[in-house]
Amino acid sequence: MKLVPSQEQRELRAAVRDFLAAASPPAKARQGHDPEVYARLNGELGLSGLIVPEEYGGAGAGFAELAVALEETGAVLLPGPFLATVFAAVALTRAPDKELLAGIAEGRVAATLALPGADVTADDTGRLSGTLPQVLSGMEADVLLVTAGSALHAVDLTAEGVTRTPLETLDITRGQARVVLDGAPARTLGEPADGIADRLAVALAAEQLGVLRAALDAIVGYAKIRVAFGRYIGSYQGVKHKLADMHGKLEQAESIVRYAAWAADEAPDELPGAAALAQAYVGRACFEVARDSLLLHGGIGYTWEHDAHLYFKRAKTDEVLLGPPRLHRARIADLLEL
Repeated sequence: MKLVPSQEQRELRAAVRDFLAAASPPAKARQGHDPEVYARLNGELGLSGLIVPEEYGGAGAGFAELAVALEETGAVLLPGPFLATVFAAVALTRAPDKELLAGIAEGRVAATLALPGADVTADDTGRLSGTLPQVLSGMEADVLLVTAGSALHAVDLTAEGVTRTPLETLDITRGQARVVLDGAPARTLGEPADGIADRLAVALAAEQLGVLRAALDAIVGYAKIRVAFGRYIGSYQGVKHKLADMHGKLEQAESIVRYAAWAADEAPDELPGAAALAQAYVGRACFEVARDSLLLHGGIGYTWEHDAHLYFKRAKTDEVLLGPPRLHRARIADLLEL
């Protein structure tokens, strides 16, 4: 097991971080999805095709590299369909489709994946009907991947029979939509492989790690310059002990995410437990650190102009995106036969 980032992974992190610092800093996140930034993200860095196999035009990288990229996009609260497209790419690499994978790798196609629990049925002609109450980046995506029966289907979201309605969400930096399929034409891709949900959990945990790290960095920086009663607030025990606790959560979360990414690449037998642990621990830790970062900022942290509330909201929506932590804790208990 090798959990220390390689030289290539460190270089990838530096490239993604430098690009996002210039093109999509956190302050820009509240402006919403910028198609130009998204096009550059894929054109210059090829991030949407990172885990797409080379035979389809992608980089053929593993989850260890994907986790590095998602940590950096999470740290700046990147708006738009990047995470949704990653989810779709994860599903497609388990049920390959040349056309869609090539489009994702080239940055031509923004896709999204209907999360488990969608009630969609297919008729005898292959047309789909059903309602998906919450689809991640449903307004920005071009293609929806959805399971109906035992098969995975691809739906053109601009086709006849598809109605999309934007939702008012807690996290203003990344939208969701209500999608209604009423006899929508679809292309059957085949039966999805096992383990997709576990891989989605690892990808999301990597983004959560980035949110956690950025929220902690922000309050540590603030504690070094904010003066109250003639002293820097970071010198007060009530603040520095809290910061130490937050740092401890970061260290544990980082280890868990690296282990889960390694398991996704190298140890499929260990992946279910690693993925469940990632969501059970990292999701909650991310929210707690973002919450405490907001609180320790004091009054300024509650203002609309400050970014603290953006991290708080992204952390909360990510925490429940694949189900609340209690569900993942219950899965760990089942895996351990407790």
